[in-house]
Amino acid sequence: MDPKHRATLIGGLAILMWALLALFTVGSVPVPPLQLNAMCFAIGGALGVIWLAGTGGAARLRGVSWRVYAFGTAGLFGYHALYFAALRLAPPAEAGLIAYLWPLLIVLFSALLPGERLRAGHVLGALLGFAGAALIVARGAGFDSAALPGYALALCCALTWSGYSVLSRRLGAVPTETVVIFCIGTAVLSLPLHLAFENTVWPSTALGWGSVLGLGLGPVGLAFYVWDHGVKKGDIQLLGVASYAAPLLSTLLLVAAGIAPPSLRLAAAALLITGGAALAARASLARRVGPEIS
Repeated sequence: MDPKHRATLIGGLAILMWALLALFTVGSVPVPPLQLNAMCFAIGGALGVIWLAGTGGAARLRGVSWRVYAFGTAGLFGYHALYFAALRLAPPAEAGLIAYLWPLLIVLFSALLPGERLRAGHVLGALLGFAGAALIVARGAGFDSAALPGYALALCCALTWSGYSVLSRRLGAVPTETVVIFCIGTAVLSLPLHLAFENTVWPSTALGWGSVLGLGLGPVGLAFYVWDHGVKKGDIQLLGVASYAAPLLSTLLLVAAGIAPPSLRLAAAALLITGGAALAARASLARRVGPEIS
């Protein structure tokens, strides 16, 4: 298999894991957000330490600039801090929709990367995918002007993650092992903020503890390692559009668990997201000829 295609598939595993984010987050109630952030990233960091110990990957961290560690930690911590704050200051549906602009922004920002060419199919696919995500997340709710600060934070959230993902491509020579330090740094930053602004509440059931563990191992753990590899070595435009599958798969899991009801809106979203991903895949696999956007 072509190395770029393989890296794209590996990066796509993150999308599958992020589909579990909502389900596990519901299960982790009543743990407050920043405490949950600290717990999950501590688990994700510990998972990375085990990986480094088993593969000898710690040696690859030598010589990496502190600026890289600051960038990665700021990306992971910044995204989650902004996301949690946005959902506190604005209705979750609308704030979530704005925050989920990041896949579209990844596709568009990728045109600024050396050697990348943004095709009309990528843009159309991203727009179709966003329309599908909007059907799932917005659920027809209207925007409230009183919640503008929350909306602004959600937009900053989208800009943070898309910027982190695209700029990670520029750090292609930096080993993925650095994500271990990013996760540990995020946990360390989250802890004092939790102690300052939240009351500590531990999970009260086995389901709660299992959900926290699941988050730390998957959506807020391993997902960041495979995503880093994918955006650095794979097709970042296709990954950006394919990321719209996350809210679809997440909703399907909530339906299967009896937390959300099935609807025609969900079926329409599935068609839009699948069609958008197909258009982006076709654009990525096409020869570098024909119309493009630069």
